[in-house]
Amino acid sequence: MGDGWHEVAGDEADWLAQLRPDGELTGYDPGGRPDAVWILHAMYEWESGATRTTHQDLRRSLLDAHLVEPELIGGINLDEWGVVDTGGAIGRSQHPGPGWRRLRWAELAGRTDEPVVPPGSAPDFRSLPGSHPDGSWPASIEPPGEGSLDREGWSRLVDLLTAWSGPDTPCFAYIARGAAPDEQAHVLAGPLGEAKALYDDERGSGSPANLWPADRSWVTWSDWDLWGTKVAGPPALIESLLADPELETLRLPWC
Repeated sequence: MGDGWHEVAGDEADWLAQLRPDGELTGYDPGGRPDAVWILHAMYEWESGATRTTHQDLRRSLLDAHLVEPELIGGINLDEWGVVDTGGAIGRSQHPGPGWRRLRWAELAGRTDEPVVPPGSAPDFRSLPGSHPDGSWPASIEPPGEGSLDREGWSRLVDLLTAWSGPDTPCFAYIARGAAPDEQAHVLAGPLGEAKALYDDERGSGSPANLWPADRSWVTWSDWDLWGTKVAGPPALIESLLADPELETLRLPWC
């Protein structure tokens, strides 16, 4: 990571804990301070088209051919008890490479005639159920990453925040316990212009749970259990995110 970001005392995030006391593990929800938008984590689809084969089907084929070993945790064979849903990467994710195209949530929702996000819900495993009715996603789709923006989305978000606040803006980042390899929460400080480097910081797993400037005028929130990242701040900033063609965004008035 760039030299501009370094660890600081954890109490720099205490004000966030006052907003959501239970956020230490997954990140602190900033609410709508005073406006907010959700950035939907990117998903991808085979350019050659859809398939009925699921990730569960592929997993079973590999097991039957003895090309992979059963997944065991505590002596329990997860392959016998669960479904491989492949609900997206946990933590860092990015474009899969040649042969894949960006698949917008709105496009997928249109195929099954359902809302992009169910009313009353945040972007998470309950979203787009018509696309994976049996629990496992089609193998032709890489679902949204969980807990972190995709690499391209994080880079674009930092660009937009930097254009709004300036590259030298002092900022803080909160890495939640649930996302930290050492299972310890961390608070980092550094200039906004170098925030892209946070994505690969060894103390976290992709975009930090929260990022905010010293004046607390805006806050990002990547909850470890969600498929979307919330940005809360001034209405003009939120409108600029909603208008950006590279991000897929929407307002959810209930959260």
